Parts: sequence; structure tokens; C-alpha cells
Amino acid sequence: MRGENQSSVSEFLLLGLPIWPEQQAVFFALFLGMYLTTVLGNLLIILLIRLDSRLHTPMYFFLSHLAFTDVSFSSVTVPKMLMNMQTEHLSISYPGCISQMYFYILFGCVDNLLLAVMAYDRYVAICHPLYYTTIMKEDLCVLLVAGSWILSCGSALLHTLLLTQVSFCADNIIPHFFCSLPILLRLSCSNTSLNELVIFTAGAAVVIFPLTGILVSYGRIGASILKVPSTKGICKALSTCGSHLSVVSLFYGTIMALYFSSSSSNSNDNDMIASLMYTVVTPMLNPFIYSLRNRDMKLALEILFRNIVFTK
Repeated sequence: MRGENQSSVSEFLLLGLPIWPEQQAVFFALFLGMYLTTVLGNLLIILLIRLDSRLHTPMYFFLSHLAFTDVSFSSVTVPKMLMNMQTEHLSISYPGCISQMYFYILFGCVDNLLLAVMAYDRYVAICHPLYYTTIMKEDLCVLLVAGSWILSCGSALLHTLLLTQVSFCADNIIPHFFCSLPILLRLSCSNTSLNELVIFTAGAAVVIFPLTGILVSYGRIGASILKVPSTKGICKALSTCGSHLSVVSLFYGTIMALYFSSSSSNSNDNDMIASLMYTVVTPMLNPFIYSLRNRDMKLALEILFRNIVFTK
């Protein structure tokens, strides 16, 4: 940073969730259980895909990366939130706050792009089944995942570099449980018009383009199903796309709640509730959605448990 843009703030104070002191222990246990469920559930999905050769397909290749991203996404904010609740040590260093914001944006963008990639995979599988193996080659799958990570890194790095150019003066209190970019900009005593413009343009691109791809993919899937209106075809399509559609609905539902909460009268509390849904609840539910609604995952899980029992 240049000398004139050096921040006089060396640390921030994360106020966390608006919870009464006598309720801290209950909420700590609740969020700790949810976080452990998120980590163990998603790591189990990665393990099953790794061990079962029948799951070595493009769909499960993308799912393993989504599971890894969900674990990482929750790990950016939840451990610090739990530590603050337990120790009441609310401070976070300036570099720590900037790093947390960077990884929050990074994993959020990757999650978003991977859902669009998975929608395209389902479109090819249903609308062009004879050419599926030809189109969804290993090279293309790796390229799509690598592209998602590269674009997300670029977006997160752009926001982070721009944030390091603004100054923070006396106010260092963040009324949230993590370092949120919009809140940090509100605390700044510099001109943040460029930052806000980048949030509007880059943020809209990262959300709108993948969502458009998802809607177009499922629109074509729906049109393809209607051409052959058989009960068997509809059931097959639902079994193939049901899990992904559920995750997409949950993911974008929380994004829309987060967006509309900013315009309400009690926007800060609503923002924290939506952020909890986005960072804690959604990553926790994804493993259940994919394991309970997916026959291949349930079969792989049964085989794993059977092998564990027999080896004992």
C-alpha cells in the first residue's frame, strides 16, 4: 500500500451474532454441531467418490469439488465465530480480516460457478446422451473446474486489492460475525465509489451469468422432456437433476434473501441471518441432499459401511 493509504486501524472487532450471554452456550453447541456435520458430511462425499470406481464420472467429479468448496467456505467464517462465542475475544487483525474476506469471496464464487458447470453437465447427459462421453471428456471437465477457480481467484483478488487502497480511521467495529466487504467499505473513511462499482459489475457477472446458464440448461432439459412425455423419462430426469436442483434452489434462495435484506428496516440482523444460511446451513444440507436423493451415493455408502463391518 502507498503511504497515504495506510490504514490507522491495526485490528477490527467482530461483534458477532446478537445473542444474549446466557444463550451463548446453547448457540455455540448448535453451530459447532452444524459445522462438524458440514465437514464430516462433505468429506464423506469426497471419500465415497474417491473409493467407488462407479462414481468416477463427470457429475461426481464436479460434486467432489463442490463438497471441498463447501467445507472450505464454512471454514473461513465459522471457526472464528465459534472462538469468539467461547472466548469473547472479538478482535481480528487487519491482515486476518482482509484474508478472511478474500477467501469468503473466493469460495463463494467457486460454489456459484460449479453449480453452473454441473447444470451444463446435466443438460448434456439428458439432451445429448449419445454424445455425453464424447462431449464431457476428462480434459473438458478439468478445464471447467480450473476455469471456475481461476475466475474466482481473479474476482476475489480484485476486490481485495481495491480494499487495501482505502483507509480506515477511528471506527473499527464490525456488526457482523465475519469481515463482510460491504460493511468494511461502510467503515472506511475514503472514497469507495470504485469499490462499489466493481462490486456491482463483477458481483453481478459472477452471479447473473452462472444463474443464466443454469436457467438455460434446465429450460432445454424441460423442453427435451416435454418432447417425450413418458413417466419413465420424467422420473429418470428428476432422479438425475433433483439433487442439483435442490442445491441450486437453496443456494440462490439464500443469495436473494441476502440481497433483499439490505433494503429492509432491520437490514443488519436480516443480513446476518441470510449470511448464516449461506455459510452454515446450505453447506451442511448439501451432503444430505446428494446422499438421500441419489441412488448411486446411497449404494456407495452402503458398500463402504459393509466393508468396514466385515474388516472388523
